[in-house]
Amino acid sequence: MNVLAIDQGTSATKALVVGADGTVLGEGTRAVTPRFGADGAVEQDPAELLDSVISAGRAALADAGVGVGAVGLANQGETVLRWDRASGRALGPAVSWQDRRAASITASLGEHAERLAQITGLPLDPYFVAPKIAWLARSGAGEGGGAVAPAGASVITTIDAWTTHQLTGAFVTDAATASRSLLLDLDSVSWSDEACEVFDIAVESLPSVVACDAPVGETDAFGPKLPVTALIVDQQAALLAEACFDRGDAKCTYGTGAFILANSGARAPRSRSGLAACVAWQVGSETSYCLDGQVYTAGAAVGWLERLGLIKGAAELDGLCRAASPGATETQFIPGLAGLGAPFWAPQARGAWVGLSLATSREDLASAVVWGIAAQVATLAQAISSDLGAPLARLRVDGGLTRSHALLQAQADLLQIPVEVYPSADATALGVAALARLGAGGAATLAEAVGAWTPSLVVEPVISAAEAGERLQSFMRVAETVAGMSS
Repeated sequence: MNVLAIDQGTSATKALVVGADGTVLGEGTRAVTPRFGADGAVEQDPAELLDSVISAGRAALADAGVGVGAVGLANQGETVLRWDRASGRALGPAVSWQDRRAASITASLGEHAERLAQITGLPLDPYFVAPKIAWLARSGAGEGGGAVAPAGASVITTIDAWTTHQLTGAFVTDAATASRSLLLDLDSVSWSDEACEVFDIAVESLPSVVACDAPVGETDAFGPKLPVTALIVDQQAALLAEACFDRGDAKCTYGTGAFILANSGARAPRSRSGLAACVAWQVGSETSYCLDGQVYTAGAAVGWLERLGLIKGAAELDGLCRAASPGATETQFIPGLAGLGAPFWAPQARGAWVGLSLATSREDLASAVVWGIAAQVATLAQAISSDLGAPLARLRVDGGLTRSHALLQAQADLLQIPVEVYPSADATALGVAALARLGAGGAATLAEAVGAWTPSLVVEPVISAAEAGERLQSFMRVAETVAGMSS
């Protein structure tokens, strides 16, 4: 069965027509543009997001020239929107997952942090959905103010619920996306009355939680009516595509941010190391869980270098890293340009270069950014290993920045394990394609739907474990100082 898989991302929407054997038959891409403002504001135009989904999907179908039997949608996860339930009309801009303005909400609810972590598996941080919903409700952005209104009036949901409603009329979100909200009981995979009360959110204003392979309705947005048979958050879709089915299997996606996830099995975990614990996917009645760590600015940090005029583009990174000074390891970069996530959870933190001297060159600065991204991912991998009780055996990787061999080598060196590069730039879309096929009855099992794959490149560490340990310890000292400066 051919399927249409759509990955609605932060800077672009990618659509693929994928054949029964996993072959990409057609594709379409549409750019979307986040808007950055004061006080950590990051917003997106919901009309642009929806148009990008429809136009990219139609372009992929036209490119393929074949019919499809189902549609699957992957989403940004923590991006939220106020909209009218009756008309479906958006009531203001979408507040991006990168937006930090809900820090005032999380600061005011600090006494509930431990209990919320017990219920939801998540740290209390403005990165997640509930603080953004509460901030939008209290700020009066869009329509009205106060507590979020019950169903039938305006609601504030993750962007996927609105997009799915626009396409099918359904009012749903998937279990993996819901687990990013700070409102879901991680054990029962249902909305928590207690967590909703903390944020003053009416449970009835939230969409129904469905399995990731559940048919949710039909859409004619792409031409003839098609069933929508898969919904999932983007990072979990990539974890699925890279066949991380077993406990301890881990992947990292290097996109706008860098996100490392590890399968933690069928029992809902709680992190002792400051990580997020989430639903990886729910298929039928079976739920798999994962541990998740975030670097908010990876590709975004490289784009920032470009805007500063220090590089002409990401393609320059490898050459600049090769040309860096032998002593460039003294220069370090903390990728906190949009705050620091796990294990620091310092939303007001800022990026920092340290160890600068009159001899520091732009090559040294670029190299420090590459190593800083890899170092923060490595600290997250260590936290995952601590929670799982065993070291990672390998790290599977995908995303645009994996074109940089300098980054891949830095990552392998700091982790001291092989780094396996996924052979496609579209892991998220391929993951949701597998779920769409499964949900439409085109595959009997999840493993069959995903299929086998071989890394396009395996990068082994070349520095010693002792040197890797020293570099990571140095990074952690600086990162902890930067995080502490924001408190």
